[in-house]
Amino acid sequence: MTASKHAIQASDSSLFDRLQAVLPTIANNAAQAEKLRTVPDENIRLLKEVGFTRAFQPKKYGGLEIPLEEFCQSVVALAGACGSTAWAATLLNTHQHQLALFSAQAQEDVWGQDPLATLSSSVAPFGKIKEVDGGVMLSGDMTWSTGCDHAEWAIMGFMREGNPVNPDPHTHFAIVPRSDYEIIDDWYACAMRGSGTKTLTIRDVFVPNHRIESAQALMTGRSAGWGLYPDSDIYFAAYRPYFACGFSAISLGIAERMIQWFIARSKTRVRAYTLAEVGKDMPAYMRLAESQHQVNAARALLEKDWKDLSDQCRKQELQSADQLANWRTNQAYATKMCIAAVDRLFESSGANAWFDSNEAQRLFRDSHITGAHAYSDYDVCKQIYGRHLIGLEPDPRTA
Repeated sequence: MTASKHAIQASDSSLFDRLQAVLPTIANNAAQAEKLRTVPDENIRLLKEVGFTRAFQPKKYGGLEIPLEEFCQSVVALAGACGSTAWAATLLNTHQHQLALFSAQAQEDVWGQDPLATLSSSVAPFGKIKEVDGGVMLSGDMTWSTGCDHAEWAIMGFMREGNPVNPDPHTHFAIVPRSDYEIIDDWYACAMRGSGTKTLTIRDVFVPNHRIESAQALMTGRSAGWGLYPDSDIYFAAYRPYFACGFSAISLGIAERMIQWFIARSKTRVRAYTLAEVGKDMPAYMRLAESQHQVNAARALLEKDWKDLSDQCRKQELQSADQLANWRTNQAYATKMCIAAVDRLFESSGANAWFDSNEAQRLFRDSHITGAHAYSDYDVCKQIYGRHLIGLEPDPRTA
């Protein structure tokens, strides 16, 4: 499969620049996404046209292999238009990076016949296996598979016995085609309603070993695909920072959009009963100033990490334990700041902000769920970072 046949026709413009043309349509579809409880087909089509879902795909299959910082800036912009679309589409893309660290045969299975194919996931090790010759038989109800309606494959987690390096059972991932599992339409949630985060049910399906990888191998440069692309810097990285890069970027995008909404709203809002112009009231612009400072700080923290991780990839070296601890916990703290900034503005936005037709209530809901993901749980991250700072071994319960 040649790259030129399936490459994005995008002249010299960046992904971020191409994305701007489709953001108004995606923003207009936000209410439809919530009604459908999944990302509208039109949104996915537009994002594929500008190359968003191929940002981390190898050029061998027509992908873009763009730097982490450029991708994350695009995620921020997309989240300002529709958080649900950003959550789903970002994961459909970051799984491309994960697949590029699997075996060459696994990549050919997925992209050989369809270079536009994407993968959803359910990476928590809920799957149950039986070892058989050449692979495993996999079963389970695999929850939290965001964007699964638009994916041709899925990455599913399960526990498997280790290897000579680490003999203890630990998390592995299996890549499974859409024909081998059923999507259960059970996504009824109060936030990210349009993300289509449904359950995948799989029963006694054979997965060959070439489509299975250890999570530890993917984090330590020992996976089957490590080194397959020696000229591609982004694949000299542990999978997890790329897998999780969108969570905090989406939180930032939502918070920045909330600030824009609050400014526009304050300019025209008049208090009931008193008819006072809210935008001229000291509490309104003081709240705005503090939230803007908080969001500025979150952006600065994230942008530094995006750059540092990209620089490390350019050296073609794995991230150090210190870098991984900083990244994991910094992004959770940035998310915490973004949620606080949104809350400060929403709580003073009046009763009209609570109507379903008002964008602000969607931003408020979606903001909070960005901090609910296991990777972004700041209570967990405080434990991880505190132990790291004081020199204690990582606690496996908070991994």
